[in-house]
Amino acid sequence: MKKLILIMVFFFLNFIVNAQAAKILKSVNDDGDVATFELDCSVQFQTLAKGLRYNITRHEFKGPELKNNYRLLLVMDGFYSKTLNKTMAISAVLSDGTILEAKKIIEDDGFFDGACTLKIKDPKALLEADIDKVIVHADKDVIYVLSEQNKSVFKKNLSNVINAK
Repeated sequence: MKKLILIMVFFFLNFIVNAQAAKILKSVNDDGDVATFELDCSVQFQTLAKGLRYNITRHEFKGPELKNNYRLLLVMDGFYSKTLNKTMAISAVLSDGTILEAKKIIEDDGFFDGACTLKIKDPKALLEADIDKVIVHADKDVIYVLSEQNKSVFKKNLSNVINAK
């Protein structure tokens, strides 16, 4: 009986993780030389941590000299911070110690609007390492810690964007 319940729980959790993976949208520019693959965020963004949502985009360029370009858009819910600097840094800390960082130019009124894009140089390496936390370096550091379930869904979504045709 315990084994049956354990198996049912495993399948239920697996179903939940698979159900949260987003659809992939594909678009091609008018000239036909750039294809864009991104998560379907028409209803809502995917959740990375409480108060932190994301979208993954891949631009596929036609021709041998240009390669694919990957970006991770981070959106912080309700995050507005008055800063003294003209730029703010956002860091994603991976389990292997690697840090992805982007600097965001602060708007003229001195407020950060809560959205930032990180370039992903090696998406396959990101599949192997987990994002442990995201840090917004503002007047004080705001740290978003990711749950195991959200890490799993993120990896599945990233894999789907990488493999989209």
